[in-house]
Amino acid sequence: MGSQELIEVKFRLADGSDIGPSKYSPSTTVGSLKEMILSQLPQDEVNGPKTINDVKLINAGKILENDKTLAESRSPVSEVPGGIITMLVVVRPHIPHKNNDKLQDGFPKQGSCPCAIL
Repeated sequence: MGSQELIEVKFRLADGSDIGPSKYSPSTTVGSLKEMILSQLPQDEVNGPKTINDVKLINAGKILENDKTLAESRSPVSEVPGGIITMLVVVRPHIPHKNNDKLQDGFPKQGSCPCAIL
């Protein structure tokens, strides 16, 4: 890490509880942060998140991409120098799709909705 300054981040869950704060290297990817969050969430829930794709991280109103680093995902406009960054964790319940022809990302595929579009 050398001269890289660690970034202090805490993760706010929907129930108002926090994970962290912890310090991370600026080269840490969003995907690896999500893996860390998944490992700390209760695993006994039937519809709980199973993969990093079931978890969204939001910083300053922006959904972060898995392949971006923490340094690339920072928002200098909304951060206080030397302060802790709070990221919102949004968990999409993992629901196995019984009929993949009708659902795509949890929504009906285009053209499969029986409702009329006006």
